[in-house]
Amino acid sequence: MHTCMLACSLLTGLLKAQTAVRIDESPDGRFARFTRPYQARTVPPVNLGNSSRIDSLIRAGNLYLTANDVVALALENSIDIEVQRYGPLLAREVLRRAQAGGLLRSVGLGVAPGPTSVNLAGVSVNTNGAPSGAGGSGVSSGGGIVTQLGPSIPSFDPTISGFVNFQHLTIPQSNTQLTGTNTLVNGVRAYQASYSQNWDFGLNAQLAYSSTRTSVNSAFFSLNPYTTGALDLQLTQNLLNGFGRAVNGRNILVQKNNLKVTDLQFKQQVITTVTAVLNLYWDLVSFDQDVRARQQAVDTAQQLLYNNKQQVQIGTLAEIEVTRAQSQLYATKQDLVISQTNQLQQETVLKNALSRAGVATSDLGDVHIVPLDSIKIPAKDEASASVNELVLEALRNRVEIEQANINIESNKLNLVGIKSSLKPSLQAFAQFTNNALTGDVTPFALAAGGAGALAGGYGNLLAEIFRRNYPNYSAGFSLNIPLRNRAAQADYVTSEIEIRQNQLNLQKQINQIRVDVQNAVIGLQQARARFDASVQGRALAQQTFDGDKKKYELGAGTPYQVVQDQRDLANSQSSEVQAMANYSHARIALDQAMGKTLDVNHVSLAEAIAGKVAVAPTPVPVDSGARR
Repeated sequence: MHTCMLACSLLTGLLKAQTAVRIDESPDGRFARFTRPYQARTVPPVNLGNSSRIDSLIRAGNLYLTANDVVALALENSIDIEVQRYGPLLAREVLRRAQAGGLLRSVGLGVAPGPTSVNLAGVSVNTNGAPSGAGGSGVSSGGGIVTQLGPSIPSFDPTISGFVNFQHLTIPQSNTQLTGTNTLVNGVRAYQASYSQNWDFGLNAQLAYSSTRTSVNSAFFSLNPYTTGALDLQLTQNLLNGFGRAVNGRNILVQKNNLKVTDLQFKQQVITTVTAVLNLYWDLVSFDQDVRARQQAVDTAQQLLYNNKQQVQIGTLAEIEVTRAQSQLYATKQDLVISQTNQLQQETVLKNALSRAGVATSDLGDVHIVPLDSIKIPAKDEASASVNELVLEALRNRVEIEQANINIESNKLNLVGIKSSLKPSLQAFAQFTNNALTGDVTPFALAAGGAGALAGGYGNLLAEIFRRNYPNYSAGFSLNIPLRNRAAQADYVTSEIEIRQNQLNLQKQINQIRVDVQNAVIGLQQARARFDASVQGRALAQQTFDGDKKKYELGAGTPYQVVQDQRDLANSQSSEVQAMANYSHARIALDQAMGKTLDVNHVSLAEAIAGKVAVAPTPVPVDSGARR
């Protein structure tokens, strides 16, 4: 046992020592500036250790929690939120790829649904955490447009290339008068280096330098060995199809929008998780109160059984009343067991939501949760604003609307590139080349009067190039006109239709938000009415029970009536507890429908993305030494 605990402790320490979500650059070194583009960057292993906050809230086998502690633990330990922390990193890497001219990639995961309570009654929560009936976030896992249509986007990373070639050529000759030998032997050493780059407005430039040294065994060359060289600049500019930054840089613009969508998706995940854990917590509070009410019913039934037995012994009560009291006692005990089961299962669900390793960790498996908050129903709900005002506020706050607008904007950015495909391909090109030739003068050239300025070494070759002694120039246009162009037309219309559909879906989301707000307001009003009715019902049941019990003690009432009153009181107490839980769910649902979940619970997105909440844990009560 000691060995197991020691191993678990060491494992927990190792897990907690792991690093946060980030991308590590390649190691620095003497030549890191030059080698870093060709080295892999690494992502540290996932962190499966809980924050220290959870340890500070445990005492004597109990985990003491307030609603604020639950929110803080969820922000620090929720796996769903941890998954979304990789989202901004993924989006930035895709942006980096787009800035290099690469295609966009679909990366990441969608918003994960939050956990649900045991036998949860009240406001339901769907898979994306929005109030029941609300539309989804409208965000793909990658957060935006990933299909590549329109002109191909060139690579924006400059390229340096080199070429070296060594040749030995042996060529038999059919005419010895031209070369002076039956077999012409050439030795060739060729070198070439080039630099090429593309710009987002459609220009391609390539600068190349080449040099070739040749030696021959023929006596009829003026220079032998000789070296040729050239400095060549080629420029190509798209004038119609593929012209402009809006066309060639559209992936960059779209991915910058996707960065915003990723941030909004992270916010949506935080909202979903916070909403879920708050519902779990308040349900646990209601289960805890229900257990107390059921225990009180058991105690009352036990006392009634004792009293009936006493009266049977003295002959003032029939034997059947003992049997009836025993039946009531067993029924209340059964209700207590069911309530305790719900409570324990709810604890398991909540612990799993607040721990990265779930309930498998030794420090959480046997811990009982003690909620320190109680459900408090305000005297009246805030009703100062009309439904229209609430809807306008929700439209300003809801993440889905901002996501939909950004995605429509990204579709329009992509449409610019698709529209460019409708144009013919017209390119302007120009080429400028400086040629050079130099070498050693042969006796054949001296007999003919010399080789002039061509004689010399490699320095003479470079001088000829930069003096531009032998320049070449060329320029022109290239036009390619598709006669039908049906694919480009179909792509453009298809994308326009998709935009129209997205605009209609945006209006659908706006309409749904109005429904969400109205339903949330109605739900809160109904929860208030149900709570008020349950309070009155419980009070009347208590008065009825107290009155009939007093009559029974004075000999004017019947034990059967007391048993019936006791059963009604227990049911009314349970109904009041459930009504309180339903009110808390309705309040949370209204906050979510209004987009105010984070503000109401004082959640900082900066702390959420860092996984560290600055607010200190709630102090554990001093009298918490005993387990519940």
